[in-house]
Amino acid sequence: MIVLSNDKTNARLLASDRSWIEGEAIRQLQQRALLDGMFAAVGLPDLHPGKGGPVGAAFLSRGVIYPHIVGSDVGCGMGLFQTALNTRKVKRDKWAKRLKALGLPWEGDRSDWLRRWRLDSSDHDMALGTIGGGNHFAELQKIEQVHCRETFLALGLDREKFFLLVHSGSRGIGQGLLRHHAERYGAGGLLDRSEGAKQYLERHDFAVHWAKANRTLIARRVCDQLNTDGRGVLDISHNLVEKVIVGGEAAWLHRKGAARSDAGPVIIPGSRGAFSYLVMPDGDQRPNLWSLAHGAGRKWNRKSCKQRLKSSTHANALTHTDLGSVVICEDRELLFEEAPQAYKNISAVIEDMAAQGCIRVIATLRPLITYKTRRRK
Repeated sequence: MIVLSNDKTNARLLASDRSWIEGEAIRQLQQRALLDGMFAAVGLPDLHPGKGGPVGAAFLSRGVIYPHIVGSDVGCGMGLFQTALNTRKVKRDKWAKRLKALGLPWEGDRSDWLRRWRLDSSDHDMALGTIGGGNHFAELQKIEQVHCRETFLALGLDREKFFLLVHSGSRGIGQGLLRHHAERYGAGGLLDRSEGAKQYLERHDFAVHWAKANRTLIARRVCDQLNTDGRGVLDISHNLVEKVIVGGEAAWLHRKGAARSDAGPVIIPGSRGAFSYLVMPDGDQRPNLWSLAHGAGRKWNRKSCKQRLKSSTHANALTHTDLGSVVICEDRELLFEEAPQAYKNISAVIEDMAAQGCIRVIATLRPLITYKTRRRK
């Protein structure tokens, strides 16, 4: 853990020179660390600038909750599922053709799904089971290497089966929640015992639970289209705030693009052209505020991607990766925005956390098919 030089805040950075961190991201981290009630802030190796605040960071406050730190996609996270598809029978192109528009409403019984998850109906029921845009995806993967066989087997995992990784959130629920807060309080925080905080947390918790139900339904839709079954291995949110006890006192742990490391194993994906890492939190998690990197982290902002790549890379080339996987993304602009080149080196991110002693790698997974979006027909 590095205490930032010439930093009068309590912000720290869990990264080496291998994980290049943009100066603006560090400035945003330091700025957030100066907020009222804030007493600890950590930037993880995937730290990068966000809209008004850094992504890839965790913050601890006392007495105050900051919805703007959590952001607009409350409950966004990763779900990992083990399918019944056998790796000895690889049908990449056939399976890719079977995957239909997961951005369109699910045709199943949404009311039943809500009952199963003990969720009330809302204005966003039609979005259940949809991925969303941006960096969200569903990816079919296979085990590349098992690094810790004992833990791998203890989790009931089978290296001869394909896995499905789903990255999605609460769709419009979190966005509406942040907009409602901003209309009343601007970018300010909420005293944790106030009525405003109570209302925010109730809607926040609904969004977190809804997002998990959404990821599970996305996995079901993918498995149905591939004529297989799947079981959940883990589901970890990386945009949320929760009450914790630190030093015998209540505090609020905010995570923005930071995977919680206090709930078992964590899956950390790279870009669409890189391996994902299944890791187990290890050692004392307090220095990294019980949080881990949630991915590789962006190296380029979205606006600059096409300009950087258009002279050297054709869009069609971005649908096939160096690892032999295919990317289903029929939105040309999004294809450039999510190009592997736009992301940092995931192996450096993992190495930095391993060097700090906060993780041990269980397995690496290779992508086979990454689904992002189909054209609506």
